[in-house]
Amino acid sequence: MDGAHRFVERQIAESAGRRQRRWSRDDSSPEAYNKSVAPNRERFRERIGVVDERLAVTLERFGDEANPALVAETAAWRAWQVRWPVLEGVHGEGLLLEPKAAPAAYVVALPDADQTPEQLASLSAGLAAPAQLARRLADSGCFVLVPVLIDRSMRFSGRAGIRMVNDQTHREWIYRQAYHLGRHVIGYEVQKVLAAVDWFSKRVAGGKVAVAGYGEGGLIAFYAAAADTRIDAALVSGYFGPREAVWAEPIYRNVWGLLEEFGDAEIASLIAPRTLVVEYARGPEAKGHKGDLTTPDFAAVEKEFRRIDSLVRPGFFPKYLTGGAATSDGVATLLQALRLKPRASRPAAATDRRKNFDPAARQLRQIRELDGHAQLVLRRSEQTRRRFFLHKAMPELAERKWNLKLRLPTHPPQKFIEAARWYRRHFRDELIGSFKEPALAANPRTRKIYDTPEYAGYDVVLDVFPELIAWGVLLVPKDIRPGERRPVVVCQHGRGGVPYDLITGNKEAYNDFASRLADRGFVVFAPHNLYRGEDRYRWLDRKAAGIKASLFSFILAQHTQILDWLKGLPFVDPARIGFYGLSYGGKTAMRIPAILEDYALSICSGDFNYWANKIATDDEWFSYVFTEEWEMPTFNLGNTYDYAEMAYLIFPRPFMVERGHHDHVAEDRWVDYEYAKVRWLYAQFGLAGRTEIEHFNGGHTINAEGTFRFLHKHLNWPER
Repeated sequence: MDGAHRFVERQIAESAGRRQRRWSRDDSSPEAYNKSVAPNRERFRERIGVVDERLAVTLERFGDEANPALVAETAAWRAWQVRWPVLEGVHGEGLLLEPKAAPAAYVVALPDADQTPEQLASLSAGLAAPAQLARRLADSGCFVLVPVLIDRSMRFSGRAGIRMVNDQTHREWIYRQAYHLGRHVIGYEVQKVLAAVDWFSKRVAGGKVAVAGYGEGGLIAFYAAAADTRIDAALVSGYFGPREAVWAEPIYRNVWGLLEEFGDAEIASLIAPRTLVVEYARGPEAKGHKGDLTTPDFAAVEKEFRRIDSLVRPGFFPKYLTGGAATSDGVATLLQALRLKPRASRPAAATDRRKNFDPAARQLRQIRELDGHAQLVLRRSEQTRRRFFLHKAMPELAERKWNLKLRLPTHPPQKFIEAARWYRRHFRDELIGSFKEPALAANPRTRKIYDTPEYAGYDVVLDVFPELIAWGVLLVPKDIRPGERRPVVVCQHGRGGVPYDLITGNKEAYNDFASRLADRGFVVFAPHNLYRGEDRYRWLDRKAAGIKASLFSFILAQHTQILDWLKGLPFVDPARIGFYGLSYGGKTAMRIPAILEDYALSICSGDFNYWANKIATDDEWFSYVFTEEWEMPTFNLGNTYDYAEMAYLIFPRPFMVERGHHDHVAEDRWVDYEYAKVRWLYAQFGLAGRTEIEHFNGGHTINAEGTFRFLHKHLNWPER
């Protein structure tokens, strides 16, 4: 585990040097530049989940007798309570500060997640006058829209209709659901900003459009300006800096593959040739959000800002780095960039006219809407996956005609097998993540640790990368004849386990299934996987996400080395190596054989699932949104590969599911629903005999009955 952490930290440190391979900037003119970075901008939008078509936007001023639409008024502007449609079932909501004169510019001003629009507009206490970003822009003649952001509190945990676990903030609650479905709490809030820009663009006649934000609002303003060239200028306060330690920031800032292409300097280069103002200010601080919020020192921020000049020639676009304890320097610089004259910072007198306005109720509405959209995407994800993989790989299987024939012809499998090769690479590189560094020579080291009448057992250590090893236990039957080549079963432990748990001691759940297979004459290898040490492996997964890798990227590299070594042993038949894993080992049984075709078959025990539901649904008790396993979501896996699709990547090799009726990983109705798709696919190619599911009246455990028969049959080894 120490070596894995060292390895990924080295990969992170080297990521900045690799980024330029993904860019081809042409700064000969603004037009040429925008064209040259358009592919990077599109990938950036995908990474943050800005992928849904927005609704036609209208800016609705709403209220009632107790809480009128006109919230407040000064000599310079009026404040309105507003909302605007963004996505299906999703609205932006906040305040509109409308100047009484013709607008000098149109600005979306974004508070930090734990600030309210009212604070930014000087309508409620909590911010000093220089930090009242919206009010200062409105005083200077700007038309200012102030959205509310999802906050970092846990106030609705376990009540008010949101059944969250107690250590999740509201931002993490949305992040967990959305991330697995290719969306993100960041992307949702960027969409709210861009919907406002849609509205502005219908009304701007020569006026400028800008975004400005502080803290989490600074992040959203920064990302929105990078995502949309209609934004003329951006002010980013209390956010900009080096991003190599993004894994140590709160989990709701986790963006899949960010560091492979985008540090903050690279994101800033997407804003070129438009205006960027970065204000160094003390940012919001928070601890215990699966990461901490801290303020980097000025030298680090300045170094990242200066790095922009190594990406885009100096002077190509106006950019400014200002400093100060609040937003005064940044606001003044932004106004000057918009060719506006800053007004005095003394607040105009304004009183909120609403009698019983409750910002918590507004926050709850916003949370519920994003929760609802994520659940809508989840409900549609099965059709999305089918269109993405099955029906594209084999259009014949999309036919929807009634057929009354008793027997239908099957399809030759080769077309599907060939089409699946692209999906296998895509699954490996874009969803699981694979390290591009060449593996070392295995350099195997062994020591004998078991000696029974039936087999000898050896600890085995193999080199993988300079910092990373693979370790496992090899069981070799003693009756192997000279020159004989036996089948191998790779037996994989679950979370918190070690190889020895599968061999001796009759450990609960495992029932010594590895040694029992060795007693039957199989060569057995029990590898150690890195899901041990609880948050230690979760943080490993988290670190890896920034360079487009995951916990399974390490496991993939280790199993690649293990397979190469096993195939070279003189008593192993390289064509008969099967995989059998329980629990997290069952997760491995779905993912690793789907990628590594040298596994001749796979058995998933105690894990097979309707995975998108398992990860993202908010209305099933067994969902991971309610548990401590915060590393479980995989970016956009819900729209691409559920467990049926992973089994499609294993096809035409034999595949089996072992399922205890009382296994709380899910319920039979979901397991059987997903497995039915697998059985159906094998049947379409006349290979239904290569897949099975065994139910038994037990729990989260190895049953070792039907699975043992399956191994004997498909690895062509006689039962003793």
